[in-house]
Amino acid sequence: MFKRLTTAFISKLLALPIVLVLAATPASAEVTLVMAEEPGCIWCARWNAEVGPIYPLTHEGAVAPLRRVNLDNPIPEDIKLARRVNFTPTFILLVDGVERNRIEGYPEEAFFWGLLGQMLEQEGIAFELKQSN
Repeated sequence: MFKRLTTAFISKLLALPIVLVLAATPASAEVTLVMAEEPGCIWCARWNAEVGPIYPLTHEGAVAPLRRVNLDNPIPEDIKLARRVNFTPTFILLVDGVERNRIEGYPEEAFFWGLLGQMLEQEGIAFELKQSN
C-alpha cells in the first residue's frame, strides 16, 4: 500500500510543473504587437519595406497581430505602457492591453525576428521559429 501511495504522490508531483507551465501560458490572453511610428521615420519605412508585407503571414504575426500607433496622436486608452515611447519605431508586446516587453528601434530584419522571438518566448507565447534563408 505504501508503494502505491508513493507512486501516486510522485506522479502527481511530477505533473505539477506541467500544470504550472500551462497556467502561466497566456492561452486565452489577447496578444498584440504595437508598432509606434511617426511620419518621416526612415527606420519605420525600412521596417515597412523589409518586414511589413510578410509579418502578417508569419507565425509571429498570427500570435501577435500588428497594431500601428502614430505618435502624432495620443496613445489609445486601451493600451497601458510601462513607460513613454521615445524612439521610432518601437515595437511593444501587449498582453491583454498591458505592455510586457518592447523593442526600441529597428537595426535590421534578422535582429527584429530574433528579438521578437525572445519576447514571445519570455511571455510563454507559443510560436514556430521563422526559418532564415
